[in-house]
Amino acid sequence: MIKTAIGQDSHRFETEDLTKPLILGGVIIPNEVGLAGNSDADVILHALTNAISGITTVNILGAKADELCLGKGIKDSNVYLQKALEYLDGYKIMHVSFSVEAKKPKMSPHIDKIRENVAKLLGISANCVAMTATSGEELTDFGRGLGVQVFVVITAQKL
Repeated sequence: MIKTAIGQDSHRFETEDLTKPLILGGVIIPNEVGLAGNSDADVILHALTNAISGITTVNILGAKADELCLGKGIKDSNVYLQKALEYLDGYKIMHVSFSVEAKKPKMSPHIDKIRENVAKLLGISANCVAMTATSGEELTDFGRGLGVQVFVVITAQKL
């Protein structure tokens, strides 16, 4: 059996803690202010975690992530992703396709490194992780540089 799911997340850029690093797909993006949120606000891993919840029907971002972040002080979004992967119940993620909307940072210099890191986190080949990016012609707050929005579609197969 094959399942497909979509995930989405968005965060505004931090306006208070200007020393917070920008982390996208588990990769630190140098010389950029981070995204606002209780965790590291990694919108790429959050969108992916939400998509996995679409496969497993177990919501991680919400009560489970709040327990980890607010209750235990765990702010690393990779931990939330790993928690979501625990519920795959025999499914393996076969392909991931991200669409990022942001005016900043310029994504193209970082795409390959993010794809490779996501592939490593999922235990799949980097050629099974796709990523496109757009500024959205400044039609949204993301395109105007106020934050980052990510959509992801994943395909998983029962092994």
